[in-house]
Amino acid sequence: MAATHDGPIRVVVVDDAEEIRLLLQLTLELDGRFEVVGAAEDGKAGIELVAELQPDAVVLDMEMPVMTGLEALPELRRVAPHSRVLVFSSAPEELEGAARAAGAAAYRLKGTDLDEVADTLAEIVLSL
Repeated sequence: MAATHDGPIRVVVVDDAEEIRLLLQLTLELDGRFEVVGAAEDGKAGIELVAELQPDAVVLDMEMPVMTGLEALPELRRVAPHSRVLVFSSAPEELEGAARAAGAAAYRLKGTDLDEVADTLAEIVLSL
């Protein structure tokens, strides 16, 4: 049975590409189920933001400078254990197993339809 969720799903987007951050923010905000409460350009900044904001979900790229998504995942899970992580990356799908082992709830390749990304994000948060 799916959990209920009051209000919009609060999301932090962590991706080094500004255009991806903006596109995800726009897509999620227009969807109506989400509120993007923050964005960061690398894993280290993402951890700090997630620790501060305690979002319902994090959309995380794998390949970033300073700290990769794979390096950031265990720390994200530690600082915000209730936040669900959706990896959204151009990294090879072979990394999906490592990402899931590190705490990712779902993995989608960049290029996936953004409506599908939004649906997956809602699903991982509301399935708790």
